[in-house]
Amino acid sequence: MKKVEKMQKSRKRGIRMSSDRVAFNVMGYLLVLLFGLACLIPFYLIFISSFASESALLRDGYQMIPSEFSLESYRWVFRNPTRILYSYRNTIFVTVTGTCLSIVLATMTGYVLSRKDFPWRNAFALFFFFTTLFSGGMVPWYILCTKYLGFKNNYLGMIMPMAFSVWNMIISKNFMKSIPFDIVESAKMDGANDFWIYVRLMMPLSKPLLATLGLFSALGYWNDWYNSMLFITNKDMQSLQYFLQEMLSSIEALKQLVAKGEMNAVMYETVPQAGMKMAMTCVVTGPIIFLYPVIQRHFVKGLTVGAVKG
Repeated sequence: MKKVEKMQKSRKRGIRMSSDRVAFNVMGYLLVLLFGLACLIPFYLIFISSFASESALLRDGYQMIPSEFSLESYRWVFRNPTRILYSYRNTIFVTVTGTCLSIVLATMTGYVLSRKDFPWRNAFALFFFFTTLFSGGMVPWYILCTKYLGFKNNYLGMIMPMAFSVWNMIISKNFMKSIPFDIVESAKMDGANDFWIYVRLMMPLSKPLLATLGLFSALGYWNDWYNSMLFITNKDMQSLQYFLQEMLSSIEALKQLVAKGEMNAVMYETVPQAGMKMAMTCVVTGPIIFLYPVIQRHFVKGLTVGAVKG
């Protein structure tokens, strides 16, 4: 028994880390903590400043705890609640629909180009890559979309221009290359065609890839205001980003009128400019910030495998 106890004590001593190792771990944790705080503090300042009064922001600047709290910035942002709700509805619909379509197009193309038995895969890959270097020009593209494709005042005008991404296609292609081709051959021997292999086999094995593409596409659609500006004139169909961009442009227009003496400066000062910008940032980025932690685990795996394997 004594020998056993001595062996157990010696093992415990062996498991104990040296002082250098402990110091190294402590320094590593401190660096990670400092880096995390450096990333979180800007978000915190934006959030807390959106609840600060305009006078406190102008007098004290951005503080960790504002001297005066106010909801005036949010009152200005939500002064037209119906328009905000319509903009949110449009943006959510476009983001969900466009993300699903983008995932389908990228994974379908990536699956075809990852197949070794497809003889034209290199030619098609070169064609897709060529489109990232050259475009047909803004004016011909706009005429094509509005006159021939009917994208004017149509949700398709906000969905289709961003539906296919060559970068997402490359990630899909490289990720699916990492899946053993023997699985595809076994499925073909069991009588499955390419469509069912894609749906029943490749998609369930590509969950990290789907999370990665979903986040990339959702971010692109959610932050897009340019296509709404180009194709949408009906205010009830405009995106949230474009609506907030209009509000910022209105503030800048008021500033120019005051500078020219065409508007009373006292009236202009009632608009909470700095606080309004912070409130708009919170309104726009809130859903995406809450979405990322949900898919973070799959996102990291899908991005690293899809980008490195090849």
